[in-house]
Amino acid sequence: MSTVVGKNGLTEQKQEGDHATPIGIFPLRKVYYRADRIIKPRTILPVEPLSRLDGWCDDLKHTDYNRYIRLPHPARHELLWREDHVYDLIVVIGYNDNPVVSGRGSAIFMHLQRPDQTPTEGCLALSESELRSVLAAGANAVHIHAPR
Repeated sequence: MSTVVGKNGLTEQKQEGDHATPIGIFPLRKVYYRADRIIKPRTILPVEPLSRLDGWCDDLKHTDYNRYIRLPHPARHELLWREDHVYDLIVVIGYNDNPVVSGRGSAIFMHLQRPDQTPTEGCLALSESELRSVLAAGANAVHIHAPR
């Protein structure tokens, strides 16, 4: 499996904007997908098609920090409906969500790789076939660790 991580590698001390992927064992929460581009993935996780109104709050001063939001939204946020294809299939990783700690990192997902496999901003990126295989195998958690 060829997994791409954040451009600053892996970290045990994740901070908002550090471009590093957090190390740990994290539950998988939910799957979003672009129904206009790909077929619904097979998984035991909750699955929802994306819409143009879907976003994720990354404003560490807002009460919605590191949460799914509907647009328009007053705080800084990331659009989940993108022109490129990396968010055609998104798995929400349960990182910094129970409880949410401001500044510890937001919007940590498993999503699709860019064609040139460039690093992420802190997420895990897999090919579509690999991500579909992970989901179909019944995965409900991810173990992110340094290579052995």
